[in-house]
This record gives sequence, C-alpha cells and structure tokens, in this order.
Amino acid sequence: MNDNNTFSEKLTEFFTDFKNARKMVLSTSCNNIVSSRMMSVVQENGKLYFQTDVTMRKFNQLSENPNVALCIDNIQIEGTAKIQGRPSDNLRFCELFEKCYKGSFDAYSHLENERVFEVEPKLIERWIYKDGVPFIETFDLESRSYTISQYCGK
Repeated sequence: MNDNNTFSEKLTEFFTDFKNARKMVLSTSCNNIVSSRMMSVVQENGKLYFQTDVTMRKFNQLSENPNVALCIDNIQIEGTAKIQGRPSDNLRFCELFEKCYKGSFDAYSHLENERVFEVEPKLIERWIYKDGVPFIETFDLESRSYTISQYCGK
C-alpha cells in the first residue's frame, strides 16, 4: 500500500483518530543528552503544537536541536520543531489550547516568556492489532509513503 491516495486517506484517518489534543511525552536532546517530559499538545491539519517558557531546559534544547520525538500509548512521532512566537501571536493555537487545556491556558498562555512550537511530523509509527495480531503502521511523511506490516518478532 504505497500510492498517494492510500497515504492521504490513511493519514487523514490517523489524525481523525488522534483528535485535537493529547497529553504526550516530548523528547528533546542537546549535546548528546536526551530528556523527556509530559506536554499538553494540540493538533491541527497534521501539525502538533505546544507551548513552553523560554527559561525551560526544553526551550534551550529545541533552540539548539529542533529534532524531536513525541510519544503516547502506541504512537511514536518524529519531527522537527519550529518556534511560532508567543501564544498571543497565534490566535488559532490559543483557541484550541484554551478549549482543550483551559487551566493551563489561563495559568500560562498570557505570560511574557511563553512561546509556541509547531512540530511538523516526519515519521509516524503506530502499533495496531487486528484480531489480536500485532501490526506496525508507518507513515513516512517526507516520501509520502504508508506501510503496514505484521510484527513477527523474529
């Protein structure tokens, strides 16, 4: 299954299942040191968004190395993060973030040091089960390819 129509259909299906918001583990690295933390993430049009303070370690790591990984349940996403300015510069982000994480929005989104990051996924892998049989579903967004293969464990 590797034609463009299948890729687009499956990717749309994936992000529909993913929904607009998830609490995910964000992994960043700098100087060969990797760190991970829980983040409140919103999704729109296949891109993932979160906010953080410029004084946080993850902000410094993202500034040095924009390659990130996000993980939740059976989903792993690798991508590139780009700073998008302050939350107030991103009205759509604010709408989604407030709707999905009102407490965090009220507490942090209006602070001077907060910045929004956009993650453009490059690779998505998801474990799925069909009649109890494990499969790995892979979306390579750079080559626009979709594969699904049964996990054999060999």
